[in-house]
Amino acid sequence: MTGKPLGGIVQIQPAREREIEQRPLEYALIVRMFSFTRPYALKRNVLYAFVILRSLQLPALGMAMGWVLGLIVRQHKLPQDQRDFQVILSAVGGYLALALFTNICLHFRQRLALELGEAVVHDLRDAIYRHLQTLPMEFYHKTRLGRIISRITSDVDVVRAGVQDVAFVSVVQFGQMLGAAACMVWMDWKLFMVVLAMVPVLWTINRKFRFKLSRANREVQESFSRVTATLAESVNGIRVTQGFVRQDVNGGLFRSLILDHSRYSMGVAQLSAVFLPLLEFNGQLFTALLLIIGGTWVLGGEMHVETLLQFFVLANLFFGPIPTLGNLYNQALTAMAGAERIFKLLDTKPAWQDPPGATDLPPIRGRVELRRVGFAYDAGRPVLLDVDLVVEPGQTVALVGHTGSGKSSIINLIAKFYLPTSGEILVDGHDLRSVTSHSLHRQMGLVAQNNFLFSGTIYDNIRVGRPEATDAEIVEAARRLNCLDLIEALPNGFATVVGERGSGISLGQRQLVCFARALLADPRILILDEATSSVDGMTEARLQRALETLLAGRTSFVVAHRLSTIRHADQVLVLDHGKVVERGRHEELLDRGGVYMNLYRQFATAAEST
Repeated sequence: MTGKPLGGIVQIQPAREREIEQRPLEYALIVRMFSFTRPYALKRNVLYAFVILRSLQLPALGMAMGWVLGLIVRQHKLPQDQRDFQVILSAVGGYLALALFTNICLHFRQRLALELGEAVVHDLRDAIYRHLQTLPMEFYHKTRLGRIISRITSDVDVVRAGVQDVAFVSVVQFGQMLGAAACMVWMDWKLFMVVLAMVPVLWTINRKFRFKLSRANREVQESFSRVTATLAESVNGIRVTQGFVRQDVNGGLFRSLILDHSRYSMGVAQLSAVFLPLLEFNGQLFTALLLIIGGTWVLGGEMHVETLLQFFVLANLFFGPIPTLGNLYNQALTAMAGAERIFKLLDTKPAWQDPPGATDLPPIRGRVELRRVGFAYDAGRPVLLDVDLVVEPGQTVALVGHTGSGKSSIINLIAKFYLPTSGEILVDGHDLRSVTSHSLHRQMGLVAQNNFLFSGTIYDNIRVGRPEATDAEIVEAARRLNCLDLIEALPNGFATVVGERGSGISLGQRQLVCFARALLADPRILILDEATSSVDGMTEARLQRALETLLAGRTSFVVAHRLSTIRHADQVLVLDHGKVVERGRHEELLDRGGVYMNLYRQFATAAEST
């Protein structure tokens, strides 16, 4: 992040993450993009057949048009009584039949290309989503949400265009040009030399603009990623924005980003506005040369006028695709930029993953042991130092300490969201490094501070803890928590639909749903990460009895600011700058009069203020 002063306020701007520079068109990327068409090999092969057929049809249609025009000219040269209009009508009818067949093939080519493109988009987005599920917390802490969203939206869309439009249309257009060239060589190779004279000019223009367009398209994709990242961040933080009256500041930031994106987009448009007309002008220049040279040969008797007419038709077929190919080239560069970013994400290796020989954790009793555990989110900046802890099955451990002392880091390690940089963590004697993460998480429950709820009903959100649970079991979980009446008081009870992140119900009700979710899962190890920090005193009084039931018989780790939870803990672990400075029961630590005593006074003061 970079900051600029703005009226006494530090203006926070997202750092511009640059993509690795690559060649504009890379064969490996193209092959990898089209590897997603393999599951649809039959449809792809049929599409190839239509592409090849249409590549042959267009020159044939041009030849037919030129032949019909030549036939009309020849009939016009004949005396009135020798002209045969039936021949002309038959020739025109044959041309129309060929044109109709060509357009039928066009229909199926476009339809199959669109279907194949949609199938690739579906599989590509599915692959991205599945890969995102495998990445550990470290990735999400370091990657902005908007950048992830842009990969699965805008980047996938440009790859779709590359698959369903650029690839197949380019083949058709090149096929049209080659077919027209072959016909012109067969008709008059000398006149075709005029066409070849334009090739060096076209090659020079393409070379000049290729690198500029590649770089410009990459800048457009990067700037759009910054826009989406900032938009997602702004929506998530709207309460902070409005609470601190930062609407104008943040609006200015966003305007600068979209202005930046607009500037890059205009750069692409300006380059294209020069590139495409240059390509088209070269085709028009050739037409002028053809008129001069071919007309001179016709007047000198060296060429028939019918041949010149056919050459004009074929020349249009030859030069017509050039502006289209120029536009497709721009799309191809954009698709390359999108594919580069997508595959960079798909190739992102997790900072760690379960080893190949990891085994499933058997049903556990809940004994947890930390042996000289050290941890750092960033190398050289440790947040935990040589932490030792033994928790017997069914015990409750309260983690206390100032912000940044390492409380959340410990529970993140126990939940195996991260791996320790040193030391060992054992559950029932099993090193967490040697067991599969999903087998651990199936026997673990988590209630986090942010009380995250998914969009859906209360039923759906509680059922996250155990997907196969019945409605009756969900209701029973709420009853055991002594919060059944609070949920039933909602407009539709358990069928009440909550919005994104639980909008539509109160903060206390969200926490009750999260507690019910944890209770329904019936975990052996339970983690409460400041889970009651935002609950009012009256609600907490009701929850406290339910928590005693929830914690009974389970190994529990509680990060809390509430005295009621800490007092009943079997162990209180006091942390300071990543070290355990005190440990013991509540009463024992108070008698020592150390760090915990000072924290306790702060807790007591906070409790009195509520």
